Amino acid sequence: MPAIFDSLVHNQGLPAHKAWRVAYVVPFIIIIVIAMGMLFLCEDTPTGKWSERHLWAKETSSAESVSQGKVVDLTSGFSSNGPSTTPSLYNMGMDDIEKKGGAQTPRVVDKDASAMGQIDTLRQDTVVAPTRKEAFRVAFSLSTMAVAIPYACSFGSELAINSILGTYYDKNFPTLGQTKTGQWAAMFGLLNVVFRPIGGLLGDVLYRCTGTVWSKKLLLTSLGLIMGAFELAIGFTNPHNEGTMFGLVAGLALFLEACNGANFAVVPHVHSYANGIVSGIVGGFGNLGGIIFAIVFRYHGSDYAKSLWIIGAISLGANLAVAWIRPVPKIPVISS
Repeated sequence: MPAIFDSLVHNQGLPAHKAWRVAYVVPFIIIIVIAMGMLFLCEDTPTGKWSERHLWAKETSSAESVSQGKVVDLTSGFSSNGPSTTPSLYNMGMDDIEKKGGAQTPRVVDKDASAMGQIDTLRQDTVVAPTRKEAFRVAFSLSTMAVAIPYACSFGSELAINSILGTYYDKNFPTLGQTKTGQWAAMFGLLNVVFRPIGGLLGDVLYRCTGTVWSKKLLLTSLGLIMGAFELAIGFTNPHNEGTMFGLVAGLALFLEACNGANFAVVPHVHSYANGIVSGIVGGFGNLGGIIFAIVFRYHGSDYAKSLWIIGAISLGANLAVAWIRPVPKIPVISS
């Protein structure tokens, strides 16, 4: 954006108060083009249209399939035409069921099966949309909050910091000028290209090595705490040396953006039968965090350092507060 602004001022002769307004036409066009491309060129699901997802299940079913494309009710776990001898979505932890005297005993198990995706594919069921009551219960469960609150801190921090970083640089390094400070501030967002995928990749690697979602949860919590520590460091030191400032901000970007990626490595395991609700709540909390932290910056004016250490303290406290919550909720297993 600073480069577009400079081009409009120096090459097109627009005054500064008009150039910054005209500059926003460029991202508007890019967003519209991408949105239209997604609408007309992308499939709804990996198997095609969302409205035709049940057809894929029927076509790929066979005599050896675990089920025959039946509809599963979220509350009971049974198909719509009555109880089935086939395990429900809730009964995926088959290997975790204790057997006493050759009989399966009902117990609470963790839906932490490494073969969850494979089982879901084999079952080939069409899941019924949750009711409002079920959606509410999922949205405000502890396990959902355990991923939503850290995302409010990480993505919320990113949104708020992005909005003031150029001005913060300009305040501490006035000799750089608007364009240079804007370019350095843009680096914070650009690092998402590398650091956010790293967080998700590390989560997948840990899960593959340990076979438990707790490893992903531990990674998420660790990244969130280190992110908060970097925010505290920048806030308390308020660097006026370019190398120190840019280095600390790059370190913050690493752990903050990796935390965003690691969060969505955990999300698919949380109420997997209602993944859309969980994903929506987590994403919404990210924007809510951005609003809250923007208010923190708003009420401290140009004292950006103070705002940063306050945000860092909030992030540390919030991540510690939800660290104990199980990443995968316990659910009752109904013996067949």
